[in-house]
Amino acid sequence: MRLPSFAVLSALAFVIVFALASPSRSAEAPRETLVITSNGVEHAFMVEIADDDRARGIGLMFRRSMGDDEGMLFDFFEEQPASFWMRNTYIPLDMLFIKADGTIESIAKRTTPLSERSVRSKGPVRYVLEINGGMSDRLGIEAGDVVSGPAIESRR
Repeated sequence: MRLPSFAVLSALAFVIVFALASPSRSAEAPRETLVITSNGVEHAFMVEIADDDRARGIGLMFRRSMGDDEGMLFDFFEEQPASFWMRNTYIPLDMLFIKADGTIESIAKRTTPLSERSVRSKGPVRYVLEINGGMSDRLGIEAGDVVSGPAIESRR
């Protein structure tokens, strides 16, 4: 009996891993509305919540698009320095680093798709909100603005 070659097994393993990390939105993924208040103006985003290791590990990888009013909120459950990369992420993103009280600590704007360069918060944060790249400039969102909604208030 002839066993499959290493190349065939490797390709099969890649397909299985890629399928498990599929970019398709799961109907099971929690989604909530977050509001960013900037200069008295409220901007609402429907966000997916990434609050476990698997969801945080996959994030927005492999997705090719996202609506202007959509995003993903990463919850680390305690304030800590946060670091992200854009491996396998095709969408340029603005990363809003948010303190436990909902205050935006810093923003990494227009991150580079597919980059393995580390994108870091300036200090400890509890949350990271990823939205489409350039959206924070377009809406005037800045460090010091406040993010609110059930995903943040219920977790304080």
